[in-house]
Amino acid sequence: MLDRRTFLGAMSAAGLAGLPAVCAGAPASQPKGPRKKIAIVTTLWAYLAHGQHMGDRFLVGYPKRGKWHHPEVDVVSAFVAQKPESDLSAQRAKDFGFTIYPSIAEALRCGGDKLAVDGVVVIGEHGDYPQNEKGQTLYPRYEFFQEAIKVFEQDGRAVPMFNDKHLSYSWQKAAKMVADSKRLGFPFLAGSSVPVTYREPSVDVPYGAHVTEALAIGMGGVDHTAFHVYEGLQSMVDRRRGGETGVKSVQLLEGDELWQAGEDGRWSKRLLEAALSRSDSIGGDSELDSRPQDLVHNGKLREMAAKEEDGQTCLLIEYNDGLRAAVLMLNGIVGDFNGAVRLANDEIISTQFYAPPEPNVVYSARLMAKVEEMIVTGKAPFRVERTQLTSSVIERALDSRFSGHQRIATPELNISYMAPRESQFGDP
Repeated sequence: MLDRRTFLGAMSAAGLAGLPAVCAGAPASQPKGPRKKIAIVTTLWAYLAHGQHMGDRFLVGYPKRGKWHHPEVDVVSAFVAQKPESDLSAQRAKDFGFTIYPSIAEALRCGGDKLAVDGVVVIGEHGDYPQNEKGQTLYPRYEFFQEAIKVFEQDGRAVPMFNDKHLSYSWQKAAKMVADSKRLGFPFLAGSSVPVTYREPSVDVPYGAHVTEALAIGMGGVDHTAFHVYEGLQSMVDRRRGGETGVKSVQLLEGDELWQAGEDGRWSKRLLEAALSRSDSIGGDSELDSRPQDLVHNGKLREMAAKEEDGQTCLLIEYNDGLRAAVLMLNGIVGDFNGAVRLANDEIISTQFYAPPEPNVVYSARLMAKVEEMIVTGKAPFRVERTQLTSSVIERALDSRFSGHQRIATPELNISYMAPRESQFGDP
């Protein structure tokens, strides 16, 4: 296996040897210089699957700053792992002039013998994949990543790569992915749309502020949806004084233990009030009278929770620097994602991570704008370590559930990084 020095030397030699071959469907050079070429590697390209509502952004464009934006990159190749009757990839390839290849290596080389694209977009979400005993869907994101890495190593050149959502269901695999990107020296971006979507209101934690506790609320399951909610919250708290320090312990609670933790002060009722105050979907006594109520203190939350078959979950997260955070998945109570943090001066900052509805799901356009930025500039707009941390916390939370809701120490999550000073959400 190549080390970083040998690999970078090979990259320089490859650069002197000439430009890579042009993929089928690549347009002629534009006045500003050659347009960037990308390969899309996805599990599924069907209506509203991530492969479609993210991949299509690079084909038809997306709204940006109140205008329709045509990306400065071109899709020239793709690999699609599963093609059920609902598959759209063949028609997309025909309509937009790119080629679908039978392997990831061929897609990255466009059927030739050398890496022939300027960026790789990996979308490993949706499709028919098994689950493990913890309830994690075993999407092959790590395996897709490693296939791309093989091409980089063999061809002596690496390009920016994006990985949608979790890095992996395994914290060990997530750590290796980040380590490989650093070893080979290419920009690597990953994660959820939630940190970069619009916020209502448009607020953020002041850079370098002293944050003492944080809480976010949402709905859905732990593996698929709590990841989104936690990534939104993490994008606020990693701006705190001293930067991100890593996570000391994780615990998942359910049922009565969840509500008792609130009574014991293990998560903040005051922050729950603030997060609920930003929700546009709070349940009520009836469908005709669903206006926001003081649900935190009148006992209604537990009553509403008891009526839900899916139940509620709470992730308690303790950071190395003493920060405490909680993610409450309140099925049957709210239908949106909201976060709140408390600063040392007792100020509370709260917001809704706004998710525009189907079919446009414009929050994914906001994430693809960041991917386009990385591919065009060669620089990731924010740190991939955030998603390494959030992916790993979700896995360890499921370990807590599997072990009887025990608190789990997480020395392997000593993941530190500095977030960018500039906020990344909404339109730039």
